[in-house]
Amino acid sequence: MKLISEPPISVKIQKMKQRVRWQHSSILQQGIDQTCMVIDDGNSESPDFSFMVMGDTGTKSYSRHHPQREVAKMMVNHGNDCRFVLHTGDVIYMVGSREYYPANFIEPYREFLVGGHQPQNIAYDQMVFKLPILPVLGNHDYYDVPLLYRLLTGPTLPLRRMLRYKDIEIGWHGSNQGDAYARAFLDYLAAVSPSDLEGYLKQHYNAQTGTGKCLRYQPGNFTRLPNRYYNFCYGGIDFFALDSNTFNTPDPLPHNQAGDDFRRELGQRRQEIDQEELRILTECDKLNPEKSDDAELLAELGAKLDQINEVKIDIEKQLESHTNTNVDFEQLNWLKERLISSWQNDAVRGRVIFFHHPPYVTEGSKWNQRQTLAVRHRLRDVFDEVAKSLGNITQKRPIVDIIFSGHAHCFEHLQTVNTGHADSYINYIIAGGSGRRLRRQRQEGRELLETFNNNGDLSIRKVADSLLYVGRSGSGFESKQPYSCVRVDVLGGFPAKFMITPLVTELVAGKWCDRQLKPWIIYNPGG
Repeated sequence: MKLISEPPISVKIQKMKQRVRWQHSSILQQGIDQTCMVIDDGNSESPDFSFMVMGDTGTKSYSRHHPQREVAKMMVNHGNDCRFVLHTGDVIYMVGSREYYPANFIEPYREFLVGGHQPQNIAYDQMVFKLPILPVLGNHDYYDVPLLYRLLTGPTLPLRRMLRYKDIEIGWHGSNQGDAYARAFLDYLAAVSPSDLEGYLKQHYNAQTGTGKCLRYQPGNFTRLPNRYYNFCYGGIDFFALDSNTFNTPDPLPHNQAGDDFRRELGQRRQEIDQEELRILTECDKLNPEKSDDAELLAELGAKLDQINEVKIDIEKQLESHTNTNVDFEQLNWLKERLISSWQNDAVRGRVIFFHHPPYVTEGSKWNQRQTLAVRHRLRDVFDEVAKSLGNITQKRPIVDIIFSGHAHCFEHLQTVNTGHADSYINYIIAGGSGRRLRRQRQEGRELLETFNNNGDLSIRKVADSLLYVGRSGSGFESKQPYSCVRVDVLGGFPAKFMITPLVTELVAGKWCDRQLKPWIIYNPGG
């Protein structure tokens, strides 16, 4: 049974534009840039500051433990030292439903919310953050529940168990094509009456930047984001938040013999994983979640079911009949122009991008997905165009200092080598191990290879190295599940230095133990 559905890219873009009244006449008249914001906390000019990054969080407890809450408690210990938290997506599992926001987001992060001492009284669409949590959309935040499944199951957990889908957070509602996320985090201008819109804009979009007026984000008072992708500058660092769900479409398969052969291979692969799914479900039915050993095995099998579902979706995306018109070039062009402007601004000391789908990763189920390669190539094209436009301005520094992502349920630090493109020597950090079931590293090793096609001449070469991987390992009593987020300390100077400190908590002998890995410095002096 197909548990989830995903709207087309064109629908995602159109719906999100409607929700923020994209380019409404009142917005244009007031000279407002809907892709920019200012964090008005009184500290944004300080060159020394800290922030945290987390991702793939919005899940419930399992095996009578709540990893997401344990990571949140660990973050609270650093909250007074950090100015904000970046979230790399998948805020709510499994289908971004509003019904899961209270238990899967508001309750775990209550210390970061105004009124958090009574989290049950906070509505999901009325959240105000004391410490800003700045998210991007993950794929699960766009998912919906197929009508057939809703008719069969509704919100009843017992009936879902009868259907053998254990420990899967799917209720009566889906995300409504990302609407729940938009109401929770975006400035939902569609809900503002036309008569009040002009005054509302003057009240909340009165910050001034080089691109015009923009939204003023005020911790503890008004904490809304202007758009599904956006940027802000803090402490001389330009941050760019992207919606990778609209440029992760795989390249279309060719209509020739090779394409037809690959389609048949994909169809066979889909049949094989359907059979594997049935085998796992049959095994789940034999286990008792009240027994600790069975509960641990159920968690492991549940992670496999998650992976199977993701593989199915990736296969479906490849088999879809689509063209490059399904790619969100509007957003990619925006990123290109903003990066060029950032490099032309002498006051900017560094650049950070964050989004959901990792361009480079060695997690077992993501490293060779076509969505992974699609995001890699789309960003590579953007960086190549930026580098061409800038010429020698970069002084051999990478286009961006760090790219944060999620989607892969782990913590990983990778660095590209000379790829032959402008995405060379960039640090990639995956912060997707903050709550949802952890994943293992692939068995093929830490070096990532890529096939390049130069006018029909194929060559394979290394493009990246995995320098650190923190995720699921071992099995049975020796199973290790280190959940994580990351603290980043931005140091003064030009260009900026970034001190990276992974924060890890792990269940050992029935107790959660926090541990801090050795930090390291990311510094790109160029020259």
